[in-house]
Amino acid sequence: MSIQAQLPDHQLLRLEELLADPALPDAMRLDECQGYLCAALAGPQPIPAAQWLEDLLGCPEESGGEARREAAALLRLLAERLETELASGQPLLLLLYPADGDEDAASDYVPWCEGYLQGVDAATEDWFEFLGADDDEEKTSDEIDYLDEHLFPLYLLTGDAEAAARAAGEEWPAGEELERIRQECEDDLPQAVSNIYRFWRAQRGVGTIRRQGPKVGRNDPCPCGSGRKHKRCCGANES
Repeated sequence: MSIQAQLPDHQLLRLEELLADPALPDAMRLDECQGYLCAALAGPQPIPAAQWLEDLLGCPEESGGEARREAAALLRLLAERLETELASGQPLLLLLYPADGDEDAASDYVPWCEGYLQGVDAATEDWFEFLGADDDEEKTSDEIDYLDEHLFPLYLLTGDAEAAARAAGEEWPAGEELERIRQECEDDLPQAVSNIYRFWRAQRGVGTIRRQGPKVGRNDPCPCGSGRKHKRCCGANES
């Protein structure tokens, strides 16, 4: 696992230990925490710290004892550093564990992405509803298209995009084609996460955003390469 990130190595290692402490049996892993925090700091309004701490540590403030208090302090520091990194507009350095705990294996993106999407679900205001998404409309706003495009890597890497396509009776890429798309999503994810954060800052009237390449509308071909319209493929998860 790469630990060159927002906190010094010794603080990240200590946070890992605390998250695995028996006093916090329902705490998330460090990679899941970072993913969740990236979403919690974004959105129409950031999730209050008291809420995201309870979600990350799996218990309210009055529970967990000293382990919770120390972990909460480190998570607050992590969130502060993380917000600075996201605001820079540079690709985020992700905290990832190797798949199956094998140090020689490739990084496992799934828990990180699942943590992020849990943070999206925990938002007080639904991200797409806030932007005026309407399933009955053929056209969507540039803002919705932008968010669709940048959330796509998360939905593909978690398998949600495939599940939606198969539920709709659509074909799904396989073999080398799917591997190529997955690799592209892994490569795109760090910048996409930073772009989403800055997108929501702009929505709140703080800063501006720049589109990184052409937008993908819901009636455009899906960028996963399936040949279907985006709204009938990976975009189905975002309706």
